[in-house]
Amino acid sequence: MRHKILVGNWKMNKTAAEARQFAKDCAPLLALAAPKGVVLGIAPSFISLKTVKQTDKRLLVLSQNVYFEDKGAFTGEISVPMLAEVNADGALVGHSERRGYFHENNISCNKKVAKLLNSGMTALYCVGETLEEYELGQTKAIVAEQIRVGLSGLPAFLPEKLIIAYEPVWSIGTGKNANKDIAQDVCGFIRELLQEIFGKATASSIHILYGGSVKPNNIGDYIKMPDIDGALVGGASLDIASFQTLLQNII
Repeated sequence: MRHKILVGNWKMNKTAAEARQFAKDCAPLLALAAPKGVVLGIAPSFISLKTVKQTDKRLLVLSQNVYFEDKGAFTGEISVPMLAEVNADGALVGHSERRGYFHENNISCNKKVAKLLNSGMTALYCVGETLEEYELGQTKAIVAEQIRVGLSGLPAFLPEKLIIAYEPVWSIGTGKNANKDIAQDVCGFIRELLQEIFGKATASSIHILYGGSVKPNNIGDYIKMPDIDGALVGGASLDIASFQTLLQNII
């Protein structure tokens, strides 16, 4: 049975002190979310992962990145054992900013997703097309490639901790957003792809989120769609009042 999920991706924002205060302020939100079966999550910077989790263990705490090796000469990378040590629950994989600025591709994403899931951690795998690809009508072809390659070789029992986020690149941080019908069309398509890979029962249990200029005034439209189980939110998740309104509009 799928539930609703709200995850704030803080990107390169908030110091550890600011993150601690935000996590403290989440206490009444978590009390509001729990009876409704809504999971609240935050993806802070690496230096704030431990702080946020220690402040309130009820939060789903995800790293913004992870590497697929346990250790080695990989300057600047973060391993699964490092995430486990600070009690993080998992990581985002394949966010468009990671793909665009740091040249992540579907193959490296596949290794990261597999590493997380094989380690019992949550993998929130992001997919989505650029504006050029959208205008050329290539959305589903691009998303299909990201899903088929990114999730290749995973045993059917692993996706219990897999979350997919559809984030059209042209809507992230631009103020533009795919309307609810576009979002549902692509998220429904993703679920069909998951069924091809894992079978109907597993596919129906995997959570699919929408992301891309999600705001308190539009999140309610998305959450009503049958294949959208929540949202991955950027800028609107940085302010506690906005985060609370996002939650209230999901409930």
